[in-house]
Amino acid sequence: MNSNGNGLDPFPTNCPSKLCGRVNISYPFWVQDDTNSDRYCGYRGFNVSCSGSGSGSGSAEPKPTLLLSNDTYYVTHIDSSSDHSLTLVDMDVTTNQTCPRARHNLTLDGTIPLSYSDLDQNLTFYFNCASEAPFLELPINCLGSSVKRSYVFRTGKEPKAEGVVHWQDSCEAKVVATVMERDIINEDPLNFLFGWVVDQVFVLNWARPEDCDECEASDGRCGFNNAAQRLVCFCSDGSMRNGHCRDKKANLGLKLGIGFGAAAGGILFMCLVCFFYQRRNKKHYAASSLVSQKTSSYTSSMTDPENGSIYYGVQTFSYGELEEATNNFDSKEELGDGGFGTVYKGKLRDGRVVAVKRLYENNYKRVEQFMNEVHILTHLRHHNLVSLYGCTSRHCRELLLVYEYIPNGTVADHLHGERAKPGSLTWNTRMSIAIETASALTYLHACDVIHRDVKTNNILLDNNFHVKVADFGLSRLFPLDVTHISTAPQGTPGYVDPEYHDCYQLTDKSDVYSFGVVLAELISSKPAVDITRQRHEIKLSNLAINKIQNHVLHELVDPCLGFESDYKVRKMITDVAELVFQCLQDEKEMRPSMQDVWETLQRIQNEGRDVKKAEELDIPADDVVLLKSDSATLSPDSVTANWISR
Repeated sequence: MNSNGNGLDPFPTNCPSKLCGRVNISYPFWVQDDTNSDRYCGYRGFNVSCSGSGSGSGSAEPKPTLLLSNDTYYVTHIDSSSDHSLTLVDMDVTTNQTCPRARHNLTLDGTIPLSYSDLDQNLTFYFNCASEAPFLELPINCLGSSVKRSYVFRTGKEPKAEGVVHWQDSCEAKVVATVMERDIINEDPLNFLFGWVVDQVFVLNWARPEDCDECEASDGRCGFNNAAQRLVCFCSDGSMRNGHCRDKKANLGLKLGIGFGAAAGGILFMCLVCFFYQRRNKKHYAASSLVSQKTSSYTSSMTDPENGSIYYGVQTFSYGELEEATNNFDSKEELGDGGFGTVYKGKLRDGRVVAVKRLYENNYKRVEQFMNEVHILTHLRHHNLVSLYGCTSRHCRELLLVYEYIPNGTVADHLHGERAKPGSLTWNTRMSIAIETASALTYLHACDVIHRDVKTNNILLDNNFHVKVADFGLSRLFPLDVTHISTAPQGTPGYVDPEYHDCYQLTDKSDVYSFGVVLAELISSKPAVDITRQRHEIKLSNLAINKIQNHVLHELVDPCLGFESDYKVRKMITDVAELVFQCLQDEKEMRPSMQDVWETLQRIQNEGRDVKKAEELDIPADDVVLLKSDSATLSPDSVTANWISR
C-alpha cells in the first residue's frame, strides 16, 4: 500500500513522494502546491505545506508543516510502516527557545483519522493565576510575575485541597500540550524542565479511513477530486478510477486463476511429500541434521535485523546502506576524526543527510551491552543535542552510529579554526551558544548521563548558529580500562577535570569544569591548549585564572567583542568571567552545578538586555573586579585577598 524504501515506487507519477527539508513526505500524506489544486493523492486533511522555515533568512532549509485544530505543527518524521506514526512539534513553542509557551490545545475530533499514540502524555498549563496553587507548588519562574504565577502539571495530576478555593478559576488561560512520556523525567522538576519537554516531539498515529478500504484493498491509493467532490482511486498503471482499481471481471478472473493454481500446486505438493517420505527412512539421520541446519539458518535470517529494522527500540541500518551512503567511506566525505572514531557525511536512500561515526575496531563493549547503551542514548531528546538515529545491526561486521548531520561546523571552527573570521561571532551569539550548551548539559545531568568530553569541537552549529551538542554519553559504549585511546574515555587535554588524575573518575562536576574552559574560549577566542603560549599558560584554564585573579581581564578577552568600548558587553563578559572562575575550581565541591551555571547565564543575558546605557564611569578595565565576596569561590592556591564586585 505504501511506498517501499527497498524498491521502486509503483506510483511515481500520480502519487509522488517529495523530500521537504529532511523529511520524506509520502502517501497517505501529500505536499500541497499548485499542481494538486484540483485533485490529490492522499488522505483528506493530510496535506503538508513545504516552504521556508520561518525562523530566519538565508540558507535555512524548508520545513514541512501540518495544520491541526487551527494550529501549525512541524513534521519531523513520517513512519509509513506498520506503526503508521507521525512525529510533530508545536511551531509555537519553537519560537522561544529559552521559555517556550504553549498557546493552543490540540483537538482530535475524528474529522481526520489521527489519534494519540501510547507514547504521549498531556501537560496542562495554567497561565497568569492570581491565586497560588496549594501545597506550595512551584510556579514557572520565566512565565510569571510578582503578582501572577503560571504552573504546569501532568494532566489529571493538578493539586486539590479541601476547603481551598478553586485556584484554577483565577487563571487567565489553560492550555493542554501533548509531549512524550519518555521526555518527562519525573513530576517534581516540571516547572524547571517544561521548556525542553514541550519543545520536543510527540507522536500521533493514523488509521485508514473507511471510505478508502476498497481502494487500498485493490492495491490502489486513495485520493480526492476537488472539482467533482468525490473520492478517486489512483492505480499503479497511472489511471484514476472510482472506488477501486479492478473491475468485477478482472476480479473474477483473478480468483479463478488463483483457485486453479492452488489446486495444481496442492497436487504437486502431495506427490513430493510421498516421494520424500519413502526416501526419509533410508537417510533419516542425515536428513534430520540437514533440516535442523537449514531451519536454524532460516530462523536466524528472519530475526537478523541486518536488513534494517527496529531492534530493542533502536533503529538499525545495514552495513551496505551506510557504505553506499558514504560512498564506501570515501575520505572526501570525512568530517572529522576523534577519540571514538572517524565521522563521515552520508546520504541515506530516503534522502536524509546524516553523519556516520565509524567506531574504532575492538574497543567497544560486548555487542549486547553496546546495543543496550545505544538504546539509552537514542531516547535522549533535547533541541540542543544531536539526534542519534540508530546504529548497525548487532550481527554487522562493524558497529556504526548514525546521527543527524549538522552543516555549520563546530564552535571551535568558528572561534579559532578554519571558519574563524574576526568579528563574525558577536558577543550576543556567543552568549546564546553558552546558554544552549548549558541547557543541553543540564538535561543530560537530569537524566543521569555525564557527557565526559565537553569541548568546543563537540559543540556543533546549524545554519542559524543554534547549538547541537555531540558525542554525549559515548564513553558509555567503551570499557573503562581502554588505555590506548588517549581522548576516550578520559576526556580531552585542556578540558579534563584536575581531580580525574587523583581518583580516575569523571563526574557531573567534571562536565562543569570542561564547560568552564568552553566559556573561557568564548570570551577569548583562544584554543584550550596552545603550546606556543608561555609554559604556565599553555592550558587556557590556567591562563584564564591568571588573568582574572590579576585584574587584567581585558588581556584575555577577544578585542573584536567590544569589551573596551561597549559598557553592556563589558558588564556581561565580566559576569561570565566570574562564572568561569567558579567552574574552574580544582575541587569539584567548590564548583556550581550545571543547573546553577545555566540559570546564571540566563540571568546575565536578561540583565544585559535590560541594561540602559546611562552615564558610564571612567574606570579602566584593569580595575574591573569580578568576584562577589559573599558568593564567589576563590582559588585556594593563588588568591591572597578577597575581591569585591563593584
